[in-house]
Amino acid sequence: MVTMTASATARENGTALRRRIIAAAVELTTGSGWATVTMARLGDEVGVSRQTVYNEIGSKTALAEAMVLTELDRFLRVVEAALDQHPDDLVEAIREAARGVLELARDNTLLHAIVSATHGAGTDLLPLLTTHADSLLATAKSVITDRLAAFTLPLDEDRLAVTIDVVVRFVLSHVMQPSGTPASTADGIAWMVRQALIVQ
Repeated sequence: MVTMTASATARENGTALRRRIIAAAVELTTGSGWATVTMARLGDEVGVSRQTVYNEIGSKTALAEAMVLTELDRFLRVVEAALDQHPDDLVEAIREAARGVLELARDNTLLHAIVSATHGAGTDLLPLLTTHADSLLATAKSVITDRLAAFTLPLDEDRLAVTIDVVVRFVLSHVMQPSGTPASTADGIAWMVRQALIVQ
């Protein structure tokens, strides 16, 4: 039992350390650029050795992927919270989810650093998003599909899949290049979903 408890504590500490390293990498990237992020510098930031950072994270490419996936998780938690708040109204749930995601994106310094050279980070992380776009889309769509199983919808499986795909891609396009306020864009997305549910 003692061994199991020690192992569990070690895993928790490892997870906590990993989060600290990723957070430090995000801060460095948004502050001085991805090119300045090194395992040695991250070690200095979190108070561990360079080798410990390598052991916890792996390569710099793996670090970049971890940063992107951590941000994706933050966005998906906003979506899940909106769906939970409106269990009987899918249109309103989608409106709140879209607005929340777009508001988070508007204030997300890492996202700004990735897509804009004016933030001092350059665009050398942008290829990571495009290279892994399919897996990011698949993850987002899978989470939403699973959560929509609780709703009673007038859509068969194929049409539901198409609707989710369109909404996710539409939201992501506005995350990367907004053309209106989060609220107005969310209203448009909600209208689109309402039409999809009505036109059968």
